[in-house]
Amino acid sequence: MTIIFVLIGLSLFVAIIFLFVFFWNVKSGQYDDDYTPSVRMLFDDPKPSSDKTDDNKNKDDDKKN
Repeated sequence: MTIIFVLIGLSLFVAIIFLFVFFWNVKSGQYDDDYTPSVRMLFDDPKPSSDKTDDNKNKDDDKKN
């Protein structure tokens, strides 16, 4: 029976820690921008410049020869 009281106390302690961390994150602005992450996947990635791809092709060709 005493183990139940220990487990209840331990679970309350862990819940208080999670609540404290949650309020700390809200206060620091962790959850301010909730729109951008949902549309970020719709944006295209920047294309690599052609200079880099040409250099890589030339290096690969040199390695083959």
